[in-house]
Amino acid sequence: MNDTRWLTRERGLFGGALLVGAAAAGLGAPVPFVLFALMLAGIALFHDHPLAVALTGLGVIVAYKLIVTGFDTGPGLAGFALHLAHEWVVLANLLGLLLGFALLAQHFEDSHVPAQLPNVLPSGWAGAFVLLALVFVLSSFLDNIAAALIGGAMARAVFRGRVHLGYLAAIVAASNAGGSGSVVGDTTTTMMWIDGVAPLEVLHAYVAALPALVVCGLIAAFRQNAHAPIVKDAVDARPIDWQRIGIVLFTLLATIGANVSANLYFPAVPESVPVVGLAAFLAIVVASPVRQPAWALLPGALKNAIFLLALVLCASLMPVERLPMASWQTTFGLGFVSAVFDNIPLTALALTQGGYDWGMLAYAVGYGGSMVWFGSSAGVALAHSYPEAKSVARWLSEGWHVALAYVVGFFVLLALLGWQPIDH
Repeated sequence: MNDTRWLTRERGLFGGALLVGAAAAGLGAPVPFVLFALMLAGIALFHDHPLAVALTGLGVIVAYKLIVTGFDTGPGLAGFALHLAHEWVVLANLLGLLLGFALLAQHFEDSHVPAQLPNVLPSGWAGAFVLLALVFVLSSFLDNIAAALIGGAMARAVFRGRVHLGYLAAIVAASNAGGSGSVVGDTTTTMMWIDGVAPLEVLHAYVAALPALVVCGLIAAFRQNAHAPIVKDAVDARPIDWQRIGIVLFTLLATIGANVSANLYFPAVPESVPVVGLAAFLAIVVASPVRQPAWALLPGALKNAIFLLALVLCASLMPVERLPMASWQTTFGLGFVSAVFDNIPLTALALTQGGYDWGMLAYAVGYGGSMVWFGSSAGVALAHSYPEAKSVARWLSEGWHVALAYVVGFFVLLALLGWQPIDH
């Protein structure tokens, strides 16, 4: 691969982002938005050092608000402390999920199940597509982070490490699509459920997610098969470690059970305690006497998690008091915004405003984050296992089918069911 070509594209993205930032400043956009745009541009160019860029951007934004504007919660350090007190549960949940599911994905890989998948998957492009469909199904009842990491582990095994970057983007897209119609499949849909949106009111997100899976999945499967087909002649003969599989199931059930139980019986608790993140991580710790997790993965996973938390915290500091009027056009645009502006604060704003078609919104902000590697927690988590994914230019160039599938899925949903806003 021509490194100069990719560097040129990264610089092109950086220059384009600088122009957007300059235009926004000229049009009177709030300074924090301009700073956030510049930080994202820096991540695009310096993708080998995303954590340093993200922390620098966060520091500049916080300093500006400390000195100039203050925070929504008040001026100075006291206002910043109150803001952190408001956001810490979301941040702690993400931290626990990212660290816990990094260990969980390694448990699954060490169980030898992924290495034996070539025996059961079809040959050629069909097998590559079936693997993406499995990720989609897993994400419907697991968190999308876990589904993406498990999908990445399976892909590494069946393609013997030669995974096309466009296929990695499709794994993230499949995990986000699968979680979009389930209130236990994604943080944003769980937020909707907690806020009073009934599970059936997000279920029709699958009307968009399924065609998106087909479009994105088929293109990615054909490209992956041309790049490196499934290897069936060197299947790992080691027996399945059923104890590790048991730990995976135990952790997932504990996470889902804690989330569902807390929201049903103690609805005030998830607002003050990071139930989901704690359950995921503690379940692995409890199961460690049976099989030790790969603790050595934690430092790298922590760096990965801090990067995402910095983005989420930056997004929460943006002066977005209200979204445009709820409509299908606004919802469609939010999908593209979600690729760079974390979907958690977007969902929170939409819930406060009300009047959205919640299934359409869940698909837009969930799947839309797949269009850039740091647009969703699933993408950030998978990029830790595949560092080559941390290039915005390559992700956009080789994963173009993700954006195409988003548009197709959205308009299929709009054509079949129309705009169905519901106040809750």
